[in-house]
Amino acid sequence: MATNRVCKLAKRPPPGMVTRDIFAIEDQPLTEPGPGEFRVKIGYVSLDPAMRGWINESKSYVPAVGIGEVMRGYSVGIIDASNNPDFKVGECVQGLFGVQQYAISNGKQVGKADLTKAPMERWVGGLGMPGWTAYFGLLEVGQPKPGETVVVSAASGAVGSIVGQIAKLKGCRVVGIAGGAEKCRAVTHELGFDACVDYKGGNLAKDLRAACPSGIDVYFENVGGEILDAVLLQMNTFGRIPVCGLISAYNATSMPEGPRNLRCVLTQRLTMRGIIVFDWANRIPEAIRDLATWHAEGKLKIREDVRAGGIDAFPDVLNLLFTGGNNGKLVLKV
Repeated sequence: MATNRVCKLAKRPPPGMVTRDIFAIEDQPLTEPGPGEFRVKIGYVSLDPAMRGWINESKSYVPAVGIGEVMRGYSVGIIDASNNPDFKVGECVQGLFGVQQYAISNGKQVGKADLTKAPMERWVGGLGMPGWTAYFGLLEVGQPKPGETVVVSAASGAVGSIVGQIAKLKGCRVVGIAGGAEKCRAVTHELGFDACVDYKGGNLAKDLRAACPSGIDVYFENVGGEILDAVLLQMNTFGRIPVCGLISAYNATSMPEGPRNLRCVLTQRLTMRGIIVFDWANRIPEAIRDLATWHAEGKLKIREDVRAGGIDAFPDVLNLLFTGGNNGKLVLKV
């Protein structure tokens, strides 16, 4: 009997890093698609910091993954059986198919991936949800203007690396913040940022000030904590802060202190706004069009960190997001 290997949420995680016993890896009978449905053989699963929040039972922008449910996740793969005339066998599609080998879908909120434009794994990376988040978060909320200074935390990561490159395309001075000399070197030499500050170097505020002599107009927030505090003191009047993530606190074992410098939001008349890519769901084709065009023209570099091991490796690979163990968009090969 053909089977489908799945990763389910077995129990709610305690504070701290996720452990393997939070998940249950098991085989289920492979099901056939019903009327109007199709089945996807998944090739790659996207690993995203948001997954840590999805397994907590707390108020959020989406319901928590239920105990015993397949772990939520963006995936991409090939249709291998279909009863839906709009989705044909052999087509490549991406969507919230979860962490499993096969998924059944009715086509809602599913996009088609053009493998002539980019390899499959890129459609859950720079041309997938992380790319869309960077695109709308920067352009709609950050609203960068030519000549302004844009600072991006987690600059070598899946979203931050795209944000900085789009800001450069819009004529901005772009400064990244990353952990370690190697990542900072990649941000400037490979991605084309104007400068990158190593937050592990021990002189974050001083180094940031040196890299941003005219202050900061847009700060794309992926991290929070002490990095946000340092940036707030250097924001220019009427600066904008798109808040994409706060990864520094996702695995905290106790509630971290709030930003000490939040007064700057008042004195500098700053705008801070959280961004969830679903808010622009009806405009995703626009993001894909522009991102794919820039990528084809060589103006947008996209890098995946593809890990092997299949579904069984998911719990361990997920933690790389929170230890800085990935280099580029983290993707699991199924």
